[in-house]
Amino acid sequence: MAIVQEIEAIRAGIKAGRFPNEASVSQGIVLRLLNALGWPAYDTDAVWPEYALGGRRVDFALCSPPSKPIAFIEVKQIGQSDGAERQLFEYAFHIGVPMAILTDGREWNFFLPGEQGDYGERRVYKLDIVDRDVTECVERLERYLLHSAVTSGAAMQAARDDYRNVSKDRQMLAVLPKAWSQLIAEDDDMLLEIVADRVESLCGFKPGPDMVAAFLKASVFNSAPRIPQARVATTLAPLLVAEPETQMRTTDLSPITSKTVSAQRSGGLSSGQTGFTFKGVFHPARNAIDTLRQVFDFFVHNDPSFAERFAGLPRHGRTRRYLAREANDLYRERPDLVRECSVKLASGWWMSTNHSKQTIGQIIAMACDVAQVNFGTDLVVKLD
Repeated sequence: MAIVQEIEAIRAGIKAGRFPNEASVSQGIVLRLLNALGWPAYDTDAVWPEYALGGRRVDFALCSPPSKPIAFIEVKQIGQSDGAERQLFEYAFHIGVPMAILTDGREWNFFLPGEQGDYGERRVYKLDIVDRDVTECVERLERYLLHSAVTSGAAMQAARDDYRNVSKDRQMLAVLPKAWSQLIAEDDDMLLEIVADRVESLCGFKPGPDMVAAFLKASVFNSAPRIPQARVATTLAPLLVAEPETQMRTTDLSPITSKTVSAQRSGGLSSGQTGFTFKGVFHPARNAIDTLRQVFDFFVHNDPSFAERFAGLPRHGRTRRYLAREANDLYRERPDLVRECSVKLASGWWMSTNHSKQTIGQIIAMACDVAQVNFGTDLVVKLD
C-alpha cells in the first residue's frame, strides 16, 4: 500500500480510537509507516526494537549499516508525549545518534540533539498527521525518514538545513494572523474561557461561551455581534451569590431506546427545531447541550464500548475533556467548573457542558468518527 493510503488509514484509525496504548501505536502506526518509507520494518538489524542503552531501552533504533544506530524513535501513547524529550535526548547523547524522533503516532517531533538551544529549539519539525494535509505529511516523512534518504545522509542534511533556516521566524510571523483568525473562527475553548474569566473579574458576571464567541468574531471579522436580547438574560449569570447546592447536576432523562426516540420522519429539520436526525428519525432536544447529551447516550446505547473509545481520544478541549468516567476528570485545570458545567449521562459517564454551539457541533462530528457514522448525512444536527 502506498504511503498516502497508509496515512489516510492511520488517520481514520486515530479518529476512531483504535490505538489506545503504546504497543498499538508502535505496531499499528510506527512500523506501518517505516515499512511504507522503505525500511525493512521486520529486520531487527535495521529496525531494532527495545534497543538497550545503559540499562535503559529506546523503543526503536534505526540502523545503517546494520546494528549501528543512526536515529532513535521513542513511542508514547497518543496524547502522552509531552515532556518525554529529556529522556530521548539522553539516549541520543549517550552514543552520539544525530537524529531523535518522538511520536505518539499522531504527532511526530523530529529533533537534532547535537544542535544548540533548549529541547524545543532543537526540534526541526512537528508534524500532526491528522491535522496536516496528506501531501505535506508525505513530504515531511519522506524528507526525514525515507530509508534511502537516511542511509545516504540526505535526511540529516535536510534536517540541518531546516534547523538553520532563518525563514522559519518570518513564516511564523506571517502565520500569526491566520492562527488568531482560526482560533476565533473555531471557538477555541481556552480562548473563550480566558475572556469569560476576565469579564467576570471586571463585573462579577460571567458570559456564556456563545456570547464570547459572538463578540470575538465581531471584533475580528468586522461584523456586528448577533446576540438576541433574550439570550443576554440567560447567558449572563450572576456569580456573586452562589445558590445552595450540594450535588452536581445529573440528567433526569432515561437512556435513548427505540421506544423513547421520536418516530417522526421527515426530509429535514424545520426552522426552530433543536435536536438531531439519525437516518430519517428525528430526536428532539431542549437545547444544544441536550442534543450533545442525547447523541452520546444514543451511541453508548448502540455500542457500550463507544464511551471508552471516545474518552480515550487524545484531542478534547485544551482545558477540558468532553467525556469522562468521573466528573472530576472533565476539568483537571479548572476544578471550579465541575459543579456547574457537567452532567451525568444515562450510561453513568460524565459530560462537560461549557461549550459554544460551534464546539458542540465539532464534538458531535468527533463522536460520529468514533461511532463510524457519517456526520452530515447519516446524522444531522440542528442547534437552534
